[in-house]
Amino acid sequence: MAEKGKQGGGVRYENVDQAYLDQRQLKKKANWVMLWALGVGAVISGDYFGWNFGLSVGGFGGLLIATLVIAIMYVCMVYCIAELSTALPHAGGFYSFTRQAFGPWAGYLVGITDTIEYVITPAVIVVGIGGYLNTLLPGVPTYFWWLLAYALFVGINIKGVELTLKVGLLVTLLAMAVLLIFYGGAIFSGAFRWELLFNVPPDPGQSTFLPKGYYGIFAALPFAIWFYLAIEQLPLAAEETVDVVNDMPRALILGIVTLLGLSIFTLILNSGVHGGAAAIGSSEAPLADGFEAVFGGGATTTLLTLIALTGLIASFHTIIYAYGRVLFALSRAGYFPRWISITGKQTHTPHYALILGAGIGLVCAFLIDQMSEGVVGAALLNMAVFGAVISYAMVMLSYIKLKHSRPDLERPYKSPLGLAGAYVGVTLSLLSLAATFAVQDYRPGVYGVAIFLFVALLYFGFYSSKHLVAQAPEEEMALIEEAEKELKHL
Repeated sequence: MAEKGKQGGGVRYENVDQAYLDQRQLKKKANWVMLWALGVGAVISGDYFGWNFGLSVGGFGGLLIATLVIAIMYVCMVYCIAELSTALPHAGGFYSFTRQAFGPWAGYLVGITDTIEYVITPAVIVVGIGGYLNTLLPGVPTYFWWLLAYALFVGINIKGVELTLKVGLLVTLLAMAVLLIFYGGAIFSGAFRWELLFNVPPDPGQSTFLPKGYYGIFAALPFAIWFYLAIEQLPLAAEETVDVVNDMPRALILGIVTLLGLSIFTLILNSGVHGGAAAIGSSEAPLADGFEAVFGGGATTTLLTLIALTGLIASFHTIIYAYGRVLFALSRAGYFPRWISITGKQTHTPHYALILGAGIGLVCAFLIDQMSEGVVGAALLNMAVFGAVISYAMVMLSYIKLKHSRPDLERPYKSPLGLAGAYVGVTLSLLSLAATFAVQDYRPGVYGVAIFLFVALLYFGFYSSKHLVAQAPEEEMALIEEAEKELKHL
């Protein structure tokens, strides 16, 4: 039962009883290995699909330089959130960090951008899954694969977090094995040829290395992000991690190191087979094309294409977990309707949040497919990146702010890059945000996300800001700190 509580800063809090929190319980089941798989699995589809669109807008050289720039941004961010996740181990992740630094309005903004990222990203991936399956069974409607994938993996996530994590570990290991098979095959079969990296026709006055000029580097940034996007979801598992202080930083750092290695091998080797960068840049199943170039068009390629789906499935499955947790945390705190955060009595998973996110993702996939004339994957990818890089900038600004305003905050792990890393990361994330507008065909999707963001802020201003939950873990800690500051000023 809610009753009126504290208000201030343009928001109002309500107190809830223990029964409210009992209906919203998660289980601690994750160790560092499962967290590593959750992080790498969430991202690994980026090595299977999505990154390759950057070849079309920047050529191989443009995408290579963009990837190196984005790698620096992600390393900076991972170290920042490794520190923050041990200091503020809540299911809200980025929303929690920003809430502590800048208050509920900023926390809600980042919560919305995270929601956009984690709900739209599975929609991007499910389009990739459909693309791969259409290479094997071209007569089946694409939307059938979309519906089947959501039904199966939302079901697994609802069943229980332990099953979710074990399935995530299995499919992540399989996905990495498939990539290693491709890398070895491309190198030793002779299918890889250096000259194929540079066959994108250059614009007048441009080189084969940078066929779209320096602007191509800028335009390729959102697609380079696809090599790493979603590693940042790991702090969402804080309340389900057995030893968050030790396991979370280890999983984050080992995760980004794993992804850095995979991204370079994928970019070089997959771009240099089949029809080269020119053909791979427009493919909906670039790794399947790579397998065909290495192994030929027989049964082996069919089998490996099926296995290659594990990469997309790994990310699809683990990011469903992520949107379930971000919707859960924001709903538990009253930012979203509270019914969304109710968990199952036996499963302790947020089933309403998982089903709701699936419905929204399917709508996004269908709408963009109807409106964008064949660029559904790239358009959705750009939409997901737009939401992500806003949250990246905000969380690294939060790191900087908390370093100054909360020097006494206990930080069991500290980033070796410190404030300098955060400043570099903020700069590169803002550059990446601007790059989401670089390609005209993808702008309508970004504008649509911006409109949704505006409507969501109106909802918060007129309704949910008056019904926040004081006892939600992310809010309770912030409110205690604010009360202590008020006492010091008296």
